[in-house]
Amino acid sequence: MTDKVKQIKIQGLGSSGEGVGKLDGLAVFVEGALPGEDVSIELETVKKNYAVGRLVEIVKPSEERAQPFCSLYNQCGGCQLQHMNYSAQLKYKRQQVIDALERIGKLKNITVLETLGMENPLRYRNKMQFPVGRGKDGLIIGCYERGSHHIIDTCGCQIQNEGNDKILNAVKKIAAKFNLQPYDEDKHKGFLRHVMGRVGVNGEMMIVLVTATKNFPNQKSFVRALVNELPEVTSIQQNIQTFRNNVILGRETIVLYGKPTIHDEIGGLNFNISARSFFQVNTAQAEVLYRKALEFADLQRHETVIDAYCGTGTISLFLAKKARKVIGIEVVSSAIADAKKNARENNIRNAEFIVGDAVKILPRLAETGIDADVIVTDPPRAGCDRKVLEIFATISPEKIIYVSCNPATLARDLAVLTEFNYRVEKVQPVDMFPFTSHVETVVSLRKNISTKN
Repeated sequence: MTDKVKQIKIQGLGSSGEGVGKLDGLAVFVEGALPGEDVSIELETVKKNYAVGRLVEIVKPSEERAQPFCSLYNQCGGCQLQHMNYSAQLKYKRQQVIDALERIGKLKNITVLETLGMENPLRYRNKMQFPVGRGKDGLIIGCYERGSHHIIDTCGCQIQNEGNDKILNAVKKIAAKFNLQPYDEDKHKGFLRHVMGRVGVNGEMMIVLVTATKNFPNQKSFVRALVNELPEVTSIQQNIQTFRNNVILGRETIVLYGKPTIHDEIGGLNFNISARSFFQVNTAQAEVLYRKALEFADLQRHETVIDAYCGTGTISLFLAKKARKVIGIEVVSSAIADAKKNARENNIRNAEFIVGDAVKILPRLAETGIDADVIVTDPPRAGCDRKVLEIFATISPEKIIYVSCNPATLARDLAVLTEFNYRVEKVQPVDMFPFTSHVETVVSLRKNISTKN
């Protein structure tokens, strides 16, 4: 062992799935290492409070270590936990939630239930978003290499629905045939930036071609060739993203073939999904998540429920089955349009959807005398603005159901809600993203009786 190579014991996992050990009292993060393992590392970065080490050798492997099933795993940044067996992943994700609640939220003795996992954790993603670039042999479509924007060409992904693999390969073939120029993000030149695929119920497929310009060379011929290659496709759309940034989708979407939406189904409810709509990428686990939210809400058919950040109305419509009335709020107008259509098509008449910022809409609802018994919120990764949480407290519902995709911001927001005299009853992690470090969580909060007016 050279002076540069050190041996340490891995004691835990970080929030991104990297192993964490200690060297001379300094926390060292080691990608690819698992708790309980003795590993040799080479230090790459040393900061005041932590260091990053490159895994050189696994001296003593963990019993939880698994053989990655993807040949690109060591390069691709999409998955972080293929080297860990699935039951261990579920334990880690529960611990990730516990650690965030205790360290960030300063919340102790909270009931965190066992993570709800999948019976078969492969082929679960109904949506793909793959960047387009130029390789040595021409146009490539794939995933970003871990920690970079270098594209790894691929023909498939085992956590994607098989339909998305078909879309990937069909677009790659036809784009090469028509010599579509891949986008160069450094030079801000080229045409095709990303390929997005969505697969719905009964195999409905949507292809979204994200382009840097509105002008589409040989558009009709390209679309015709793509339909011939993939006759089962339901919708082909062009999204124009002209800005020099890393945002995938632009503001304008044009339907080139077929319908503007495809359908998916969760728990017997049908949903229209448009190109820019938010919809959970794991349909099977979305049903598990929403049923748990409904269970925690414990509705008795007489309650008024406000669903902040309602998206296309998925949780709202689940709640409407057991509530007197549900009001959904969402800032994205196309998502609200989908939500209203979803309510009509599912014959649900006790759900109302409003376009706008929750910070502005919620006070207006309170001014009109709407008294919510339950508030459900499923915010983006950044969590809720403190003003939103303050408004929740002002409305003063008996229960708050918080659905989160980020344990850190969840813990921060739960700490704020406890300031406003809500107590955390129970926390349920749900594995929406197997083989990644991400975890979804449903939390039940109840207003303290001592503060009830």
